[in-house]
Amino acid sequence: MKNKGKKIVIGVIGADVHAVGNQILNHAFTEAGFEVTNLGVMVSQEEYIEAAIETDADAIIVSSLYGHGELDCRGLREKCVESGIENILLYAGGNLVVGKTDFNEVIEKYKKMGFDRIYAPGTLPEVTIADLKKDLGVD
Repeated sequence: MKNKGKKIVIGVIGADVHAVGNQILNHAFTEAGFEVTNLGVMVSQEEYIEAAIETDADAIIVSSLYGHGELDCRGLREKCVESGIENILLYAGGNLVVGKTDFNEVIEKYKKMGFDRIYAPGTLPEVTIADLKKDLGVD
């Protein structure tokens, strides 16, 4: 596959136990040819970073469905920098904040936290895959 050799780490951050979407993403990214390390649910920032370093990953893709992603994701970019993986792509998607918030505000919050791409609830995996290919310079 064309994306062979491009490695990503996925999982559901924090105390979130929503596993179905994670499995859908795992399947979609694998079918698209990425080497996927799926950390499952209830993943800490440190676990993402350790897995990214261990696998020499190109991207970390964080899912959060229970609404507390903003708290769970805060500081992740800084920890990546401290760990020597400052250039890794950081994506986040799902129900990323508590309550109803204009998604443009959510995007701004996550951009300020150092995330490269932010996805609204219900975004199809194909959208993320296309962005990932573009950002990694693969077809």
